[in-house]
Amino acid sequence: MIVGIVGKIAAGKTTVAKFFEERGFCRVSCSDPLVDLLTHNVSGYSWIPELPEKAEPTRERLIEFGKHLKETYGGDVLIRLAVDKMRDCDNIVIDGVRSREEISAIKRLGGKIIYVEAKPETRFERLMRRRASKDKGIKSFADFRAMDDAEERLYHTSELKGLADYVVVNEGTLEELREKVARIIERITGKA
Repeated sequence: MIVGIVGKIAAGKTTVAKFFEERGFCRVSCSDPLVDLLTHNVSGYSWIPELPEKAEPTRERLIEFGKHLKETYGGDVLIRLAVDKMRDCDNIVIDGVRSREEISAIKRLGGKIIYVEAKPETRFERLMRRRASKDKGIKSFADFRAMDDAEERLYHTSELKGLADYVVVNEGTLEELREKVARIIERITGKA
């Protein structure tokens, strides 16, 4: 079983993916292959499309290199790489799915898509709390909105909601989110 997690910056995609991981799924992010290629950490793959010059995996570099790979090797290249990286796993959850092509690739493999959403203000607060290195260029709500708008123009993330099998509104507590995700996992796997 493959499950893809879609949503805007800091909506809670990784948290949802971690809940799947707690239930035995192997967790991988769409950006993992990009980070691995940029840092030349490629021993876990059976194939790689190309090895770029070694570089720090900033959000901007990840976006730029991801765009290049998709244009050169197809819009589903990151899904193919993520699945390859986790090829020894029975169940895979892929965090950070960002395009129609990636969703189509997951559905072709019999997978399901979950769209995670939250208000911009909630997402900005989360982003400030998590302090991820890839977000270090975001200092204000205006910076966040600019990055969010740029990502929307690039990926049309909000349009992908209509392609999802499940939509999770993540505005409550962590425990409320855990309960919502547990119900979805039960439906997908047939196990409580």
